[in-house]
Amino acid sequence: MGKYVDGFVIPVKKGKLKAYKKMATIGRKVWMEHGALDYYECVASKLDQPWGGLSFEKLCKLKKDETVVFAFIVYKSRAHRNQVNKKVHADKRMQPEQFKGEMPFDMKRFSVGEFKTIVHT
Repeated sequence: MGKYVDGFVIPVKKGKLKAYKKMATIGRKVWMEHGALDYYECVASKLDQPWGGLSFEKLCKLKKDETVVFAFIVYKSRAHRNQVNKKVHADKRMQPEQFKGEMPFDMKRFSVGEFKTIVHT
């Protein structure tokens, strides 16, 4: 059986990367404690690829002061994902008040999806 993944593409102001990393570090701890198999938060290092396709920069309509975070969380299955996320969303560490009411990114531009793995090593 293949793994199941939550994937995220998140435009973040460069000046808020430190706050984002702090939030993501808490997120990693919480998801892993509740059973996620793996957790990644990756910040762009190069967005202008010469070999074509739609760059993340264009996809996210990044402003000059922004970069993009590509993140994903790995689970055993969709059912496992649902079990883990139920626990995560009930965890007090993930409540909005823990972040002092200021998200380090615009939730209106936050992209998320669930993915069934079709190729894996």
